Amino acid sequence: MNANTTESISADLPAPASVGFWQALRFWLKLGFISFGGPAGQIAIMHTELVEHRRWIGEKRYLHALNYCMLLPGPEAQQLATYIGWLMHGTWGGIAAGALFVLPSMFILMGLSWIYLAYGQVPAVAAVLYGIKPAVTAIVLFAAWRIGSRTLRNGLLQGLAALAFLAQFALHLPFPLIIAGAALLGAIGGKTVPAKFATTSGHGRAAASHGPALIADDGPIPPHARFRWPSLAKVVLTGLVLWGGSLGLLAARFGWDAALTQMAWFFTKAAWLTFGGAYAVLPYVYQGAVEHYHWLSPQQMMDGLALGETTPGPLIMVVTYVGFVAGWGSALFGTDHLLLAGAVGAVVVTWFTFLPSFLLILAGGPLVESSHGDLRITAPLVGITAAVVGVIVNLAVFFGWHVFWPDGYPGSFDAAAALIALAALLALIHYKIGVIPVIIGCGVAGLFLSFTNGWLA
Repeated sequence: MNANTTESISADLPAPASVGFWQALRFWLKLGFISFGGPAGQIAIMHTELVEHRRWIGEKRYLHALNYCMLLPGPEAQQLATYIGWLMHGTWGGIAAGALFVLPSMFILMGLSWIYLAYGQVPAVAAVLYGIKPAVTAIVLFAAWRIGSRTLRNGLLQGLAALAFLAQFALHLPFPLIIAGAALLGAIGGKTVPAKFATTSGHGRAAASHGPALIADDGPIPPHARFRWPSLAKVVLTGLVLWGGSLGLLAARFGWDAALTQMAWFFTKAAWLTFGGAYAVLPYVYQGAVEHYHWLSPQQMMDGLALGETTPGPLIMVVTYVGFVAGWGSALFGTDHLLLAGAVGAVVVTWFTFLPSFLLILAGGPLVESSHGDLRITAPLVGITAAVVGVIVNLAVFFGWHVFWPDGYPGSFDAAAALIALAALLALIHYKIGVIPVIIGCGVAGLFLSFTNGWLA
């Protein structure tokens, strides 16, 4: 059957029945539990379900929404779900879709964080974590390779990535300063050598025909999705009130220097710096949570990344774990209520991390979509993405440093951990094995080594 015949059959399909809010809500809840595989996997799941099977949105409209979300800070898969929910059912549709994309993961991670803190010193658990930590190093390197192979299309962008690595590794410059410098260089490059900073959509394949969709490619813009200044002002004002009100309540109740208030402020800033996905913001989260505030140790940060990789939802959900560990470690409500402290810390951090994502979609969607493809906007983002690759490599070096030399350099080198990391990297890049099977395999390897050699007794 040739392509023309397939398109003819697709065109003859009946239009899907109208989808009510509660019917869509059930799907968004299901998606929150099955959205494994990182951004690429989550985007593929939504394409299969929403474009091919259910036909709630046309192929071109889906790709247009995706390309917009790729330009924004924040988790693009969660923003894409928010965007489609908003396009279908307005503001409450977007809120429901975006919230249900992350809530299952938040509760799962809170449970795993409690198990980790309460029982993490049990030998069997420690052995599994021993095997998982090298896998985390390999996963971060794999993320740098995957993003770099897609975005570092010329020597200029590769050099920008190298500069970003040196800026953090050798000069220890703060992450926001590196991002600002990369954006400035991108803006200059967009004017002087525009071909080097032009975007090429990784998702811009030719539109396929899956039959008529509820939100068709050539259909009109829904009334609620049209740009209006009063609507923009209303959404922005509501977002500022929610953010400022919740931050003000924390400051009034606990004080500005209290752990919860500082978590809220720090993760608000982190939310606006997540260009390039979760791996891009992890160095900033590490700098703040580990080095500056000392909310958790480097080892706890690595363990949290491993837990985040094994749960559904965006990887940036690792911040839920950070909030839980920070709340627990700070004993916010006394040593008799550590679980409550961890849960409150997790909720506060998750709220302030994801609130900007909702604001960007609900307020900026109609406005920013019209300027998609404008080099004045995309060139700085290309520069940021290039710098992000270098920053991620620096994060992998940091993790490897602590995993392979657990007692500090030049102490003893942990050859077993290095072999596990090498095997994990080979599995990810060469054999294209998924992240979750790799983590499970490395955890089993750690357990096996502990039983056979007694290294972790």
